Amino acid sequence: MGLAWQQGPLATGAVGRFLTPEPLPERLLFAEPLRRRMRVRFGGEWVADSEDVVLLHEPGRYPVAYFPLGDVVSGVLESAGRTTRHGELGTTEWYTVHGGAKGAERAAWQHTGLPPYARELADRVAFAWRAMDAFYEEDERILGHAADAYHRIDIRDTSRELVVRDGERVVAHTQHPFVLYESGFAPRWYVPRADIDETALTPVEGQTFCPYKGLADYYSIGGAKGAAWCYRDAYAQVRRISDLVSFEPDEIAVFLDGERQTPAPGQTVFAHGADRGLNADEGRTR
Repeated sequence: MGLAWQQGPLATGAVGRFLTPEPLPERLLFAEPLRRRMRVRFGGEWVADSEDVVLLHEPGRYPVAYFPLGDVVSGVLESAGRTTRHGELGTTEWYTVHGGAKGAERAAWQHTGLPPYARELADRVAFAWRAMDAFYEEDERILGHAADAYHRIDIRDTSRELVVRDGERVVAHTQHPFVLYESGFAPRWYVPRADIDETALTPVEGQTFCPYKGLADYYSIGGAKGAAWCYRDAYAQVRRISDLVSFEPDEIAVFLDGERQTPAPGQTVFAHGADRGLNADEGRTR
């Protein structure tokens, strides 16, 4: 997603390329000011509050927020007596985080052996997203991971014909689908329920969470488990796809204007990173 995840420009599986005469390094890290106030909640207390956060984009990972040590509450960080080494950023020291009556081991880290080219991260600490109670921008909770300013979603109405088949059975047929364009992903097509044979959809237990769209429910079609999904109550920013259904072309036959769709290379979504650590109630509540 965004700058360095999925097929973004800094991802290892980037769909595009930089037009340069010399090849770029295999991995490029990008750090920039977040320019938003961010706060961290743990143990019922605010443990960090800063308007000077730096966001690190690292290939294959979600963005990570780094706070100045001076904006972390005194006594919150305790050395865990553990160091590791980051391939580009050198020695990393780990901390136990204390807040209220709670403590979380190895829940924050600082790069203490930074090379000169990474001075933006000097004297800064990052908190493990899943270990903390919550992160906020101003008074609004941010779910999943730090917001990626390069992640964008556009939804467009279209009159193209979309047909979904399970063998000879027509599962969906519409001439007014919605297409969702999301940074780093191939287009996804969403179908109104009025154009779907809902008897073909069998709900699957379990949900996943997207920080940008909300909670997704899944359906099996015939023997294809998870062949379709739906954001029943999508976030306000993507409300147009609420309760519409999208179909996975590697699980079920999807035809757009008569042409069968195939999965785009590198588009498999793995349960990666902090956004899979939330329960359903947290996913519903910002």
